[in-house]
Amino acid sequence: MRRAAVAGIVALAGCMVGPDYQRPEVPVPAAFRYEPKAVAQTPEVEWWKSFGDPILDGYIVEALEHNKNLQVAVANVEQAAGILTTTRSPLFPQVSYQGTGVRQRFSEQSVVPVAGRFIENPQTSYQVLAGASWELDLWGRIRRLTESARANLLATDDARRGVVLSLVASVATTYLQLLGLDEQLAVAQRTLDTYGQSVKLYELQNKYGQVSKMQVEQARSQYETAAAQIPAIRTQIAQTENALAVLLGRNPGPIARGKKLEALALPAVPPGLPSELLERRPDLMQAEQQLVSANAQIGAAKAQYFPTISLTGALGSASTQLSDLFKGPAGIWSYGGSIVGPIFTGGAIAGQVAQAEAQQRAALANYELAIQNAFADVENALAANSNLADQLAAQQRLVRALSEYARLARLQFNGGYTSYTTVLQAEQQLFPSELNLATIRAQLYGSLVNIYKALGGGWVGKADALAPQPALGARPESGSAAAAR
Repeated sequence: MRRAAVAGIVALAGCMVGPDYQRPEVPVPAAFRYEPKAVAQTPEVEWWKSFGDPILDGYIVEALEHNKNLQVAVANVEQAAGILTTTRSPLFPQVSYQGTGVRQRFSEQSVVPVAGRFIENPQTSYQVLAGASWELDLWGRIRRLTESARANLLATDDARRGVVLSLVASVATTYLQLLGLDEQLAVAQRTLDTYGQSVKLYELQNKYGQVSKMQVEQARSQYETAAAQIPAIRTQIAQTENALAVLLGRNPGPIARGKKLEALALPAVPPGLPSELLERRPDLMQAEQQLVSANAQIGAAKAQYFPTISLTGALGSASTQLSDLFKGPAGIWSYGGSIVGPIFTGGAIAGQVAQAEAQQRAALANYELAIQNAFADVENALAANSNLADQLAAQQRLVRALSEYARLARLQFNGGYTSYTTVLQAEQQLFPSELNLATIRAQLYGSLVNIYKALGGGWVGKADALAPQPALGARPESGSAAAAR
């Protein structure tokens, strides 16, 4: 009979109310629409090193070590781990101790006269007691709450890894933008010097009556147009430097550069399948763990319909003399059990179940939306990279054509075959085209960063290894999520 009873309790203890998690089926395209026909089979290495700029490599490491947002994310994981420990603690017996020493005097007016002669007044009492309590989780309420807390921990850790992914991409993109602005500033300064020489030449020619005053002012207007661009570009450079300094965990300040933008190597486009995103992108893994957590909360809410069974016990000693406290006759003990269950709650439990089910549906929709957004991120990054490469080639051809146009216009003007208006028109088109060329080149490099960011991949783990880690040891694994995979 005893064995049968124990077997029954074990069987009940294995029962958990509520649905077990199953990964939902989501429609996944077979391939990305804008993926190039030829992609490089790149290993899962630190892709930012493919640019060939040691300064950028150092900034990535510095950001991973000192970025404040990443430090906040690490602390959030440790907080979630603490919540998990607290949530699952009722699965184990709770053992406590208590010791008291009291001396008190009773009112003699309230003591029965006959009994008063036999009662010592005042009295001293000592007590040492060890207690234990244990809630039998027959319906799985605590285990469901633990499952939810574990999933929240995993989601928080995935959010931290998402910060790692975004941080690496943000540092690389900001650095590339900075190099692009440097190139724009060089173009503006070079153009300003050229226009300045023209102004001096025309002022000298006007002095001797070779050109009109109007032509001098036209040249001067060109010069001032280029001059007005330089402060605006310098402002953008300062703002970009400050943004990068904050990403690196520094106070705002100047940023050292390595190679020029046009001297950087162009990383290859990595391959990727849409189905792989579910396992590669931290934000998708985070959204799934949030769904696991919400799913477990349904079981925890439904378990409240069933009674709560608890066992309690105490063992200790009590005495009026401290010297007799640990002698045999002073021993005291007690044990018992309790069962508490709902009869009428006015819909309180039903409301909690409905709330948990609604949260699960919201988490499911959020997971599906996150997947769709991830597909869109990859498609947008691939499309931008493909079109920017064509745009850069076209812009380079445009700059070469406008440079030749400006050169020929100036030769004809110097030979007296055309007016200065033709020179002005050619140079006014060339200057913004050169600025746009620098911008497009930086965007092309940045589009490759966005591709690596959108695809995720094993490189996130390599970057994560360079970053501060939560004080957790090994990353916990959700049993339900692991089974679904």
